[in-house]
Amino acid sequence: MRVPDFSQARILVVGDLMLDRYWHGTTGRISPEAPVPVVAVEQEEARLGGAANVALNLAHLGVQVSVLGYLGEDDQGAVMRRLMAQASIRCLALSCMPAPTITKLRVMSRHQQLIRLDFEASLLDMPEAPLLAAYRQALGEADLVILSDYAKGTLGPVASLLALARQSGIPVLVDPKARDFSRYAGASLLTPNLAELEAVVGNCADLEVLVQKGRALLEQHELGALLVTRGEKGMTLLLPGEEVMHLPAHARDVYDVTGAGDTVIAVTAAALAAGESLPHAVQLANWAAAIVVAKLGTASVSADELRSALMPAPAPERGIIALNALQRHLPQLRAQGERIVLTNGCFDLLHPGHIQYLEAARQLGDRLLVLVNSDASVSRLKGPSRPVNPLAFRMTMLAALACVDWVLAFDEDTPADMIAAIVPDILVKGGDYKDIRQIAGHDVVTTSGGRVEVLPFLDGYSSTRLIDALRQRSE
Repeated sequence: MRVPDFSQARILVVGDLMLDRYWHGTTGRISPEAPVPVVAVEQEEARLGGAANVALNLAHLGVQVSVLGYLGEDDQGAVMRRLMAQASIRCLALSCMPAPTITKLRVMSRHQQLIRLDFEASLLDMPEAPLLAAYRQALGEADLVILSDYAKGTLGPVASLLALARQSGIPVLVDPKARDFSRYAGASLLTPNLAELEAVVGNCADLEVLVQKGRALLEQHELGALLVTRGEKGMTLLLPGEEVMHLPAHARDVYDVTGAGDTVIAVTAAALAAGESLPHAVQLANWAAAIVVAKLGTASVSADELRSALMPAPAPERGIIALNALQRHLPQLRAQGERIVLTNGCFDLLHPGHIQYLEAARQLGDRLLVLVNSDASVSRLKGPSRPVNPLAFRMTMLAALACVDWVLAFDEDTPADMIAAIVPDILVKGGDYKDIRQIAGHDVVTTSGGRVEVLPFLDGYSSTRLIDALRQRSE
């Protein structure tokens, strides 16, 4: 997966500007005044937050970014202007005096947040005319607009902001907070997290319900697309009239999800403004989210970090493989667009039916993984006289086939647990199944956006028939 050159992209961010402040210190005792820990503050830190963090994410990618919102005439506002200047962000902020700059102060100890203090006042009463005038002027120098809504009031005239962008032919991406999504009607892309979506449409018990309700939103509000971020379960992209796209999460270590949504919309917008398709842009954003949640506090990701995460990994050697070795490589293989096909069986005596079946399975994707029942598993399924060939022989024979990439053994009666650990893109089974629900692992695969295929066996061949024929001849 390529990372584009973002340097020519021009993006305008409009929304609630915030200052994220952190006080770091140690704590080793409880206050005698109240049952609360005493923190000896040793370090103070200030970061751009809210819509300003979206702009910072864009700047770190190399995008030419401008930001419009409100700042107070106070020390916190001055700090934000300085931080934006240092990051090469063009600040178009208007004064919200006498309201203060929105500030969130977090007290941290041992990488844990003990308390958050918010300093803010509603911006809903700010006159709309100055903001709209500054917006009209900034639109002339933008390829794309992001509306970053934190429900503080900056985006009170959101309908007018969307209409002006449409008149100029400029796409608008919206990170929503309002429970009334009609405010964002006509947006090119809406990026709610799952909780924000459910606050609007009700509980989404599973992906099928999410997709159904998401498609209804697309039609109801004439949205160009809907991207739902689902935390550790990944993301779901819905486009009108197109197949749903489910993306698994890539994060291994999650330290802090603060600002992860800002990163997702920023990387998606940057890729779109750089000329990438929306599905590709969302895949990049998914990887960026995995990077940023591994950092503490409101964070961003650079283009170099993104390129490093997406560097093609050498595929594991073909042949017999362990589960943990395979799992280390699967995320990057998928990021490179490779589809993993999985099938399973005893494969006691290889015959032409097996070969035809495996070759057909391999044609469905880019890599074929074969799960093989252990000797004990085969005996439980086929009887004490089976298998004829021990596991090592069967796996060696399968691994020698050109159509097979990897061979992996399992000891259970069904491969359901192994399939859940791998989550293939395509699950293949041979036979005459009328209902795929009879196939072990089908639920994991379909819920994750994959599919199940049933392939016919070559008539006249089976291991059991061959074994019976050999026994009859020996008699």
